Amino acid sequence: MSGTEIDARARETEIDAIKQVVAVVEHAQNNELPDEFLGLFRSDAIWTTGAGKRLYGLEEIAAFTRQVLPGGMKGTTVTFELEHVLFIRPDVAAVKVRQLYQTPDGRDVGTPLWVMAKEDGRWRLTACQNMGVPDDEAGPGNRPIFGSGE
Repeated sequence: MSGTEIDARARETEIDAIKQVVAVVEHAQNNELPDEFLGLFRSDAIWTTGAGKRLYGLEEIAAFTRQVLPGGMKGTTVTFELEHVLFIRPDVAAVKVRQLYQTPDGRDVGTPLWVMAKEDGRWRLTACQNMGVPDDEAGPGNRPIFGSGE
C-alpha cells in the first residue's frame, strides 16, 4: 500500500471513526458543550469561522468557543451530515460536511471542510474552514448564521 492508498475495510473503519467526530461536533454544538468540542482538536489546529475569523491554535479556538457557544445556540439546532471523505494519506483526511441550522429566523446551510489527522488512534480536527453555501440552497430570506458576522 502506498502512502495515499487505503484498503476498503480500513477505509470503512476510518470513515466510521470520522462519522463519530462529526456526531460529537453536532452534539457539542446543540448542547453548548465547549469542552466536548474543544477535545476534538490538535493543540496547533487552525479554524476559520463561517464569518472568516481566523483562529490559530487551541488556545485561540478555545477562547472564541467559550465566548460564543454558551447561549449561542438558543432557539437553534444544527445537524451535520458527512458528505465526502478524501484520504490524503491513511492518517490524514479532507472531510466535507453539510450543516443545516434551524433558527428562529429561518434555516441556513453551511459546508465546512475539515482536514483531520489521526494521532494516537484518534481522528483530530487539524485545519478547518466553515462557510455558508449559496443563498439558493439556504432558502429564501436572510442568512441567520452565515450572514451574521459570526
